[in-house]
Amino acid sequence: MKSFHRTARPGKRRLGLLAGAVATLVTASFVVAGTAFATHPATTAAKPASPSSASASAAPANALQFGAAIQPGWNLGNSLDAVPNETAWGNPATTKALIDKVKSLGFRSIRIPVTWSNHQGSAPGYTVDPAYLTRVKQVVDWALADGLYVVLNVHHDSWQWISSMPSNPNGVLARFNATWTQIAAEFKGESNKLVLESVNEPTFTGASTQQIQTLLNELNTDFVHLVRGTGGGNATRYLLLPTPIDTPSKPLMDNLAATIQSLHDTHLIASVHYYGYWPFSVNVADETTFDSATSKDMDTVFSLLHSDFIAHGIPVYVGEAGLLNEDDAQPGTIEHGEAMKYFEALGQDARANGVTLSYWDDGARILNRNTMQLIDPSMFAAMTTSLTTNSGNASSDMVFVPKYGQATAQSLTLNPDGTTFEGLYDGSTKLVAGHDYTLSGNRLTLTAALLARLTQGHGYGVAATLQARFSTGVPWSIDVRMYAWPWLPAHTGSTNSFSIPGQLSGDVLSTMQAVYANGSNAGSATWTSYKQYSTDFSADYANNSITLTPAFLNSLTDGAPVTLTFHLWSGATVTYHVTRHGTTVTGATD
Repeated sequence: MKSFHRTARPGKRRLGLLAGAVATLVTASFVVAGTAFATHPATTAAKPASPSSASASAAPANALQFGAAIQPGWNLGNSLDAVPNETAWGNPATTKALIDKVKSLGFRSIRIPVTWSNHQGSAPGYTVDPAYLTRVKQVVDWALADGLYVVLNVHHDSWQWISSMPSNPNGVLARFNATWTQIAAEFKGESNKLVLESVNEPTFTGASTQQIQTLLNELNTDFVHLVRGTGGGNATRYLLLPTPIDTPSKPLMDNLAATIQSLHDTHLIASVHYYGYWPFSVNVADETTFDSATSKDMDTVFSLLHSDFIAHGIPVYVGEAGLLNEDDAQPGTIEHGEAMKYFEALGQDARANGVTLSYWDDGARILNRNTMQLIDPSMFAAMTTSLTTNSGNASSDMVFVPKYGQATAQSLTLNPDGTTFEGLYDGSTKLVAGHDYTLSGNRLTLTAALLARLTQGHGYGVAATLQARFSTGVPWSIDVRMYAWPWLPAHTGSTNSFSIPGQLSGDVLSTMQAVYANGSNAGSATWTSYKQYSTDFSADYANNSITLTPAFLNSLTDGAPVTLTFHLWSGATVTYHVTRHGTTVTGATD
């Protein structure tokens, strides 16, 4: 498998970092609302306090107990970190009601990313606008009053000005220290449930791997000494220190571990981010399923987090956990069931290794901040339940029944994952084994009679959603979909707007290949024929069309025909041909 690299980019939507290497560095029933989270089991970490006592009492003095007590966390992303102001990236102003809602969902900690640069004066004082500092403190105090632990940081400043440290070391260090002097002074009277994080995803333009580590060590060390020197609660407050770009690779974690050990401070926490195996997390290179490569990446990272930090008494806070393109701005990037498997495994790995997760939420992933409703209750359940117990799943969460012709039996492979299969349900109705379905080992077969009954009279798309229920955890949903073979007609458009009309006919788009007539790969990413969902193409189910993005079309060789192969989750494939002539694009079927 090819090595994959990703660099950080600022943007309106949060763009998390790859869990692996970074280019410049290293080549039953469940209740959703009000879920009470358990934390890590008694591995090498000390046993955590109960959810009720964790919120009512002072923070634990033992570092590993503290790490367990803040499990799980939630990010107030794209709000106080938004540029140039709190509502600039589409979220409403943060309210106490929002913080109360986060508390009611069972989260124990809230990470509050803050970008300070747009609210600072010039050198030498770099004075933070008092009104902005007051606003940040208001949100922090709401969370602390709710009994939540709070992580407060310096966020997009990392790429706005801290990244220039290689060429301006004295200037950056002066501003960094001035910024943290003001923050530390403002918050030194807060309880020890407030954690301060030195910098989010630090990056250093033009620096070598060794220079990057040296510069970050200097920032982290200055941060610890500076905060400690302000006294008050800051003398013993837990402080969060990142790896470069918060990347959890072995050399970078080793370097951070050495820095922490050198500081001889028992109130330090290691910070990394985890957004999964990059090809899966963005749907590129035909990595459409939670397969062995994706699972291995996760297992490796969390094992290293345990051996480098947890085993030495240093807590680990995965300050951002999730999937890179997992939000409603890019629906379908990662198939729903495969994302469910990912979050199930993520919680299990965190639980097994004593690692704390803080899920990234930009207002389009977990909680809609306008309606105060969960965006995807089933995904939320997978995230949260996995921190306490296992859930079963299956090889797919879809079966496809042809609209034309007779329904035939369809089989899935169950993965009980330590649980016991307890039955198949249609709503509250338990289906009859031997009549509606059969089970042979872990092979679950839905009978032709059941599928015909469920789809009778239905049009394209989901006709019914069944539930496979297991002895513990979240039920596994199975969509029964009526479909026909998709078709895409000839079409002419431009490089700025090209949506192929037609009929997806109840099917679901998985991925797209693009090759020239000579067999070479088309598109900007020439190392694979399988293009990246959303970046190069996407399905528009509301309008029964497939969109090719300007970025993809403009990357094509002028006048050179390109053959596209659309792969759908039913197993169907559709071939289509596009040619760019200047800004005009023509498309045709075989």
